[in-house]
Amino acid sequence: MPRIAVVPGSYDPVTLGHLDVISRAARIFDEVHVLVVHNPDKDAFLPAPDRQLLIERSLQEARVEGDITVATWSMGLLVDYCQQVGAEVLVKGIRSQIDLAYETPMSIVNRDLAGVDTVFLLPNPENAHVSSSLVRQVAELGGDVSPYVPRAVATFLQRA
Repeated sequence: MPRIAVVPGSYDPVTLGHLDVISRAARIFDEVHVLVVHNPDKDAFLPAPDRQLLIERSLQEARVEGDITVATWSMGLLVDYCQQVGAEVLVKGIRSQIDLAYETPMSIVNRDLAGVDTVFLLPNPENAHVSSSLVRQVAELGGDVSPYVPRAVATFLQRA
């Protein structure tokens, strides 16, 4: 039976840290679903279809190998998607204690609701300070985001 994992996030936009987590998940699990999810607590910078496309392009550019599906999910619980695709594991990147404090209660509820466990991956130290919100701020103020995002994202943001 294949080991299927879901790597959820807003990916608004996808960063090099995200790519690191996705590529490591692809080496651990047989099948990985990168899931662009709607976060009701955040106003989206990029529409979900653009985020999905940028993830797909970034994975191709980086030559990330594995059985990877990129999808979006905006209605229902995250564990509903997991059950739909047969995933028993969520993979989350954790940059700091703040991320851990935020993710822990959700992880417990996901396990309680549907038996879906969460695996936390620590970031590559060179990407530990990078977040999508930081990238958005730099991009909105006309700064160079290329050290923090895949080339496809940097190019897309420069045109926007």
